[in-house]
Amino acid sequence: MALADESAGHRFDGRARVVIEDVTPRVDAGEFPVKRVVGDLVTVEADVFADGHDAVTAVVLHEHEDAAEWSEAAMRPLVNDRWTAEFTVEEIGTHLFTIEAWIDPFTTWQRDLRKRVSAGQDVSVALQVGAELIRDAAEHASGEHRDRLRAFRDRLPSGGSTLSIAEDAELTRLMFRHAPRRFATRLDRELKITVDRPKAGFSAWYEMFPRSAANDERHGTLRDVEARLPYVASMGFDVLYLPPIHPIGNAFRKGRNNATDAAAEDVGSPWGIGSSEGGHTAIHPRLGTMEDFRSLRDAAQRRGIELAMDIAFQTSPDHPYVREHPEWFRHRPDGSIQYAENPPKKYQDIYPFDFESDAWRSLWEELKHVFEFWANEGVRIFRVDNPHTKPFPFWQWVIGELKREYADAIFLAEAFTRPKVMQRLAKIGFTQSYTYFAWRDTKYELIKYFSELTRSELREYFRPNLWPNTPDILPASLQYGGRPAFMARLVLAATLSGNYGIYGPPFEHGWSAPREPGSEEYLNSEKYEVHHHDIDRPDSLHDFIARVNKVRKETPSIAHAGTLEFHNVDNDQLLCYSRVSPDHSDVLLVVVNLDYWHTQSGWVEFPIERLELPSNRPYQMHDLLSDARYLWHGNRNYVELDPSSSPAHLFRLRRRARSERDFEYFL
Repeated sequence: MALADESAGHRFDGRARVVIEDVTPRVDAGEFPVKRVVGDLVTVEADVFADGHDAVTAVVLHEHEDAAEWSEAAMRPLVNDRWTAEFTVEEIGTHLFTIEAWIDPFTTWQRDLRKRVSAGQDVSVALQVGAELIRDAAEHASGEHRDRLRAFRDRLPSGGSTLSIAEDAELTRLMFRHAPRRFATRLDRELKITVDRPKAGFSAWYEMFPRSAANDERHGTLRDVEARLPYVASMGFDVLYLPPIHPIGNAFRKGRNNATDAAAEDVGSPWGIGSSEGGHTAIHPRLGTMEDFRSLRDAAQRRGIELAMDIAFQTSPDHPYVREHPEWFRHRPDGSIQYAENPPKKYQDIYPFDFESDAWRSLWEELKHVFEFWANEGVRIFRVDNPHTKPFPFWQWVIGELKREYADAIFLAEAFTRPKVMQRLAKIGFTQSYTYFAWRDTKYELIKYFSELTRSELREYFRPNLWPNTPDILPASLQYGGRPAFMARLVLAATLSGNYGIYGPPFEHGWSAPREPGSEEYLNSEKYEVHHHDIDRPDSLHDFIARVNKVRKETPSIAHAGTLEFHNVDNDQLLCYSRVSPDHSDVLLVVVNLDYWHTQSGWVEFPIERLELPSNRPYQMHDLLSDARYLWHGNRNYVELDPSSSPAHLFRLRRRARSERDFEYFL
């Protein structure tokens, strides 16, 4: 081992004896940041130890990247040399943290003095040693702190109540603050935390096609969407996501039900972006103008709703980019531009960008400009279409660049692809991620998948956004399960994650017809035609959705990423799990019937001792969906769910606090 490493900019010091290992939270050994939202408590743990028997002290140093100096949180030992500390992140942006630990002579001295006094030994020399330690700390202090340390030093050698002086709480605090930390070991890197605004961790999305927003038989407009805002707000959604609102190409335009030959009246797919009327920064003339967009944006904000823009980096053959920048596209041997393919499927209406072009730098800059254009129009939430078909370095660069200017921006990755690809997108900057939730139907599948999302390293950086349906995905459960399936899947999406969304009105109206047997595509999909929805139809799930969203907003354990834990039920058709806030003040117990055709019953095992509930007293469970109240006893209780009335319970444990740690249960 070299005793000096000048090339690394530091010198090795063999007197630094403390070891710091296995630090959490961190992602890929610290290569990528972990994620939190403003107000979150960050819990740091590490193995911290040294040779011999000297006492060790450790701190977590943390700061916002723009701060002038570190703040610190004292670590405390757990078991087997494992240490922990917490701090709260209060500001959007990048936060840094690291760990510093050192041999602590004063703590060692306190411990050994206690043993000597207990054994009846002469401690006169030990008191002189302690006085020297205090004197040394006083030299590094100033003002009142220096005076107080000198006073403790003068009192110590005189004897008397030796331990009461040596273990005085004020003295201990002053020594922790001012005693020299000689030969300290610091973690070899500063770990990063990306801190987002609260909506990054808790949001309810509603997706709708603007051209289907009219109340009569015509092409809808952005003004019609504005008129639909009271309806969206009444269901409790706080993000309104619009598929692309740009001009749509005519060349190779898709017809109804994805037909390759479009009729003259066919409106095409909004994802076939670009025409002579403009591209990614233009608005389709039939939808309205930029003034209409701004009016919609402002009206939504007044109702507590944010607009989410769809960013789809692809073009129609008619897009201005094709004419102005042919170098951004891949060309075939005959000179024509390569359209999108997934053999044997051909998508002649879509031209993908060539990210391996020699002109990649100008392409990157232009695509960044698209984000910036809409950000300058007040948009801060972006749903990104198919990010897994564009290079990782591009996303890492563009999101990093945008976050420097728009720190409150939120990026949702619409990537239904291989797990490691989805995870990489989350690591390099995407705020939220689509998931496999739509295809997880059985009790086993749901428990396995969500245990992975919440109990592995994924929980540190992969924020799920759960969707029971999308314009592209009509899962089998919704095709065959009827109204109970829509209700159950909504409850699952809304309570298993802080972020979820639905594609409506097809969701609340129970659209279940596939284009053909075995397909997940909708029959008469809105992707290719205009629909007219009667939002007042009596069979709508509007009221049920509104109730579930109301429960979400009143449940801190969901809003603030409370613990998700699955509980045993002696029936494989019943799924039970709880969301519990860190202080146990908010407890939500969810039971869902996964059999959409039959009543199912069983016994739920709910470990009340973890919540400090007395085993000899009943407690009340309030079903927030039906408003029914049940008196439960002990850890094992009976439930029964008839899907024809309601396929789920949302139980809140009712209790009234007499003090911070003392609860009286409503009976």
